[in-house]
Amino acid sequence: MPQNNTTRAAWIASLLFSAILIALPWLVHLDGHPHSNWEQFLGRFHPLVVHLPIGLLVLVPLLEIAGAFRPALREAAMFVMALAFAACLLALTLGVLLAHGGGEAGQGVSRHMAGGIALTIGVLLCLLARLTWSTGQFAYVYSALLSCTILALVWTADQGGALTHGSNYLTQYMPAPLKRLTTWRTPTSPAASFYAHHINPVFDANCVSCHGESKTSGGLRLDSYNFLMQGGKDGPVIQAGSPDMSLLLQRVTLPTDHKQFMPAEGKPPLRPEEISWIKAWIQQGASPTATTLADITFPDELPDLPLHPVGDYSALLPEIRQMGKSQGAKLIPVSSKPEDGLILFTVDVASNFGDAQLAQFQKFAPYIVEAELDRTAVTNACFDTLKQFTNLRALHLEETHITGDGFAKLTPLSQLTYINLSGTQVTTQSVATLRSMKNLRHLYLYNTPAEESPTAQPAPSVARTNS
Repeated sequence: MPQNNTTRAAWIASLLFSAILIALPWLVHLDGHPHSNWEQFLGRFHPLVVHLPIGLLVLVPLLEIAGAFRPALREAAMFVMALAFAACLLALTLGVLLAHGGGEAGQGVSRHMAGGIALTIGVLLCLLARLTWSTGQFAYVYSALLSCTILALVWTADQGGALTHGSNYLTQYMPAPLKRLTTWRTPTSPAASFYAHHINPVFDANCVSCHGESKTSGGLRLDSYNFLMQGGKDGPVIQAGSPDMSLLLQRVTLPTDHKQFMPAEGKPPLRPEEISWIKAWIQQGASPTATTLADITFPDELPDLPLHPVGDYSALLPEIRQMGKSQGAKLIPVSSKPEDGLILFTVDVASNFGDAQLAQFQKFAPYIVEAELDRTAVTNACFDTLKQFTNLRALHLEETHITGDGFAKLTPLSQLTYINLSGTQVTTQSVATLRSMKNLRHLYLYNTPAEESPTAQPAPSVARTNS
């Protein structure tokens, strides 16, 4: 009888505690306003701590199964589950502090919190159910509760991942047949307006992870025109016709080390041309339907070039493997088909890979379709070797010491459609040669002397990026 009373009291206490957890979203109102710094400081340990219950809970069913053969492991399962419950409480507490202190709100934040609460309650009920299960009573209750708790863990982790990486993090590269099965609604085509084609994509790429449906920092959403014009807790962020009075434009043009600079959390600033588009759009009325803006033009997109097979390099595979061992730089197949070509990959040895090392890959030049030479020690002399890469389609030279002398040697490369020169010292004069290449679709010049000013328009067939 005393044991039954103790068990009954434990269940009653657990149900009362669960009721408090269920009421937590109402007790801690997420209003979208940042609060105390100490909450934000402690809350930022949440992404670290949240992995503890995940690892512990995944271990529990493995210990239970293995315990059928080694009973001692089942005793460990109870201990691990108790640790998982403590870890759930800690992660939940830090998560609430992070959301409340940082002014995070939105459906995604609410769903993630609800998942954390459900998971914590599930682990608590599993602990109590296991006590009766170990005595042979209600054998299926514990197994059912544990299964539901693992499902809650998966769902909660997915909601947390969506907040960090975006709602399509798991589905972005999902095979098409499976994606069709998991797609619940058909996306609507964007309107043929300047906002839809040029303004909204900037917000979607840089801002919506913090100002969207799932997460709404400062009460501001930028995932639709209506939400954008509504503004946030600080009022309207767009003043149609008045760029200088528009809070959004003010924030994205602040110095990057300013406390109120946007995008926040270490994200790269908007590109100069993106800022110029937003400024011109606001200046000319911030219309959701206007298809063009005065003085803003874009080159017509050129169709992609057909991919030409490069030939069969199978006979050279032993030498290719040996080059990877001796040089450190690797030749990686694009696909299982040899005719698709090879990628020259140097990231593991970038600082020690220079013109002499590149020259040793001349034998494989006809088969190389992409050369990743970013952050290597190559100089302008590298073009003497690169001109032999007759099937080269993409060339990465970011953060190298090249100045552009010798670009003329690349002009015979008819398959070259992509060149990234970000972070180099190339000048407008040296880049002029590349601009004359009729098949070049993408020329990236961010953070170079050749980069256009914020008010200038990109030259035809030229794009720029922060990467």
